[in-house]
Amino acid sequence: MRQNQLDSIQKKIIELGHKVSPNYFPIVQPYVLQDKHVLVLWCIAGDNRPYTAPVSLGSDGKRQPYIRLGATTVIAKGENLRRLHELTARIPFDDRMNNQASIQDFDLGLIQAYLQEVKSSLYAESLRMSLSDISRAMYIAKGPDEDLRPLNVGLLFFSKEPERFFSRPWIEVVWHESTSGRKFKEFYFKGPLHKQLRDALSFLKTNIIAEQIVKRPDRAEADRFYNFPYEAVEETLANAVYHKSYALGAPIEVQIWHDKIEVLSLPGPVPPVNAVTLKNQRRIVARENRNRRIGDFLKELHLTEGRGTGFPTIYDAMENNGSPAPIFETDDQTYVLVTLATHELFQTSVQENDQVGDQDNSLYISTLVDLMAFVNQAANQVTNQATNQALAVLDKEVHGRVLDILAETVNWVKREDIFKHMELSNQTFNRKKFLDPLIDIGWIQLAYPDTRTHPNQRYKITDTGRRLLNIINK
Repeated sequence: MRQNQLDSIQKKIIELGHKVSPNYFPIVQPYVLQDKHVLVLWCIAGDNRPYTAPVSLGSDGKRQPYIRLGATTVIAKGENLRRLHELTARIPFDDRMNNQASIQDFDLGLIQAYLQEVKSSLYAESLRMSLSDISRAMYIAKGPDEDLRPLNVGLLFFSKEPERFFSRPWIEVVWHESTSGRKFKEFYFKGPLHKQLRDALSFLKTNIIAEQIVKRPDRAEADRFYNFPYEAVEETLANAVYHKSYALGAPIEVQIWHDKIEVLSLPGPVPPVNAVTLKNQRRIVARENRNRRIGDFLKELHLTEGRGTGFPTIYDAMENNGSPAPIFETDDQTYVLVTLATHELFQTSVQENDQVGDQDNSLYISTLVDLMAFVNQAANQVTNQATNQALAVLDKEVHGRVLDILAETVNWVKREDIFKHMELSNQTFNRKKFLDPLIDIGWIQLAYPDTRTHPNQRYKITDTGRRLLNIINK
């Protein structure tokens, strides 16, 4: 559009917003895109629904509630009107204020890291904004200035420990090492939703998903396939994070067996999706979302699409890998269970290995991902074997001075003091080699997280780093 149209259009939008009852005003922002002026409207769902609008713009126009059916806007009548009124008293849990928390429970570093990752224009401004202004701009807090409260979605994404405000909002992975079910390992992935999702997926990709190559005598090309296609696992777990209820005190459970992966989330799907729909349709589009705001953030992070593409992606990934079709189960009310069966040719080798599973003395902690998952469990009992394995991983994948640095940073301390006690020179090379990896992993925090080279920079161990230190020193 032309630049001289922008003001008049924005005034018209405000005028039309006054005709909606209750008054509704979308977020309007002009931009220059590819040398053209555009006007972006963000119409977030309001708490005062249902809204009514006049049938015509005349002075005595009759008011009606409207809904979208397919590509058509129609007046809500009958059953549709009844469901619309039901939604009035049902603000999604993720969009509600949390009166047990304050905006000080937000972590500014997490907020700014998110804005930077999604390349938001708000990132540069956030460096000069107060936490309350950023929270309002991102719609993760509501209320008057004197009592500004965080929304649940904000606490789930931008507090370091969401479990302080919600009961068991994490992902539990149970890795069954034998068919009997008696030998298994448990891993807990906690923290902000996008972090726990990424950590869990990284763990599964590193430790569970494997490729197998089968050579054929009748042709030069070998068959290549995975026990579980990563795309299917990723979409299944992302959907569980998106659609589970965080009002219930139940984690997402991932059960890994030699022949399948099961992902359980509570409760059941949002109507009209039911067991018959899950069983018979490869593409499902639900217009009512349990967690509309969680979906928005996951979409911005490219962790989910939010366009009904989840089920087709899972089906296609399993089919392209030559795996059996996924199985979706529900009782319509209390749970959704997704089962991904392993590739049939892969089962043979796994079953053969499973016969000697009880005699398997392979490392429990063999990678950095294993170690991070082990630390997140915060186990009270740690064996000498686990300690030795953890030390071996630190030496191999990080460096041999991890414990020295963690021990030196129990309190806030400057870099020069850390390196002095470690008998190292206070140089950029040593910072990048010894300090930066621990910051990136999340074992060391910064007094000035936005500027690592700040002249007054100080360092301190995080809660996760402290757990690691305690585990090693036991």
